[in-house]
Amino acid sequence: MNGTIRVGNLFGIPFYIHPSWFLILGLVTWSYSSGLMAQFPLLSGELALLLGLMTALSLFASVVAHELGHSFVAIRQGIDVKSITLFIFGGLASLEKESKTPASAFWVAIAGPMVSLVLSGIFTAIAFGTSTWAPLTAIIGLLASVNLALALFNLIPGLPLDGGNILKALVWKITGNPYKGVVFASRVGQILGWLAIASGLLPLLLYGSFTNFWNLLVGFFLLQNAGKAAQFARVQEKLTGLTAADAVTLDSPIISGNISLRQFADERILNWQNWRRFLVTDDDGQLVGAISIDDLRSIPTPQWQETQVREVMRPMEQSTTVQSDRPLLEAVQILEQQQLPALPVIRDNGVLVGILEKASVINLLQKKVQVNPA
Repeated sequence: MNGTIRVGNLFGIPFYIHPSWFLILGLVTWSYSSGLMAQFPLLSGELALLLGLMTALSLFASVVAHELGHSFVAIRQGIDVKSITLFIFGGLASLEKESKTPASAFWVAIAGPMVSLVLSGIFTAIAFGTSTWAPLTAIIGLLASVNLALALFNLIPGLPLDGGNILKALVWKITGNPYKGVVFASRVGQILGWLAIASGLLPLLLYGSFTNFWNLLVGFFLLQNAGKAAQFARVQEKLTGLTAADAVTLDSPIISGNISLRQFADERILNWQNWRRFLVTDDDGQLVGAISIDDLRSIPTPQWQETQVREVMRPMEQSTTVQSDRPLLEAVQILEQQQLPALPVIRDNGVLVGILEKASVINLLQKKVQVNPA
């Protein structure tokens, strides 16, 4: 998934590491080991490097705990957590879907910062009670301050940060519209992104200083992800109230299982030259299978006249279909999650309505934008 490396499971949640994480792990290890040697000259270089690595891993363990806070609350709400990923800017818990209410969304969002605040308090208490070895006390003190910074930074009210999700939940509660909450919090995130970029660029341009270079990276991260969130929210709002049947492709490639392969080749393939796979129905219009042009090669051409499509078709499982009255948003999520090019849309009685494609969803969105421009 996007170049990430799966390293196992955490409480049943797939755990991934992005290659950029190794870069920041090395930088933190080197930076803190150098700081320890400067602070404690009697430390050997090897021991300082080992302590630096342990500190870096502990810091990332704190990030994982932060993401697990979000994940556990989401799981209690019946939301599956698809993965937790560590990358250069920290961590990300990928949830299957959004919370159903603004209050539920609020608790998912605030759970991570709350975990970080609790960890900060625990490490602070340990640091005050530990005086046996100064380097260890310094490391524990650092973990306390980093967890506090992690909580406070994530509480900044702009997407994609936790504070942005909290703001989204509050606007959702006030307006009754979750998408307005996303758009508003995304705009705040974009404003903060521009401010972060400015704070990094000005010292560089005026004084040639790279002191705030990290602000540039954070600013670009906020801009990119906040913009994506706002765009996705607008799309979701346009699709609200629509069902899978509303986006069925016109003139979908549907054929009867009772026609011969000869008739199929002569009448259907020529009329639908853009399609290489066709859905097959029985006499009642119910979906029974699918046939592709390549399947014809398994039957000698002279036998096409006496061979019916249903004899060559491949049966289809119900798990690869979607009900016609299912919300279009959920159908699109199925297409994305299962990486399918199209989904057959059927009614409750199994009668086939047609094919749902990503292209047909895009066409429907374009029509809605033309009729109701933003």
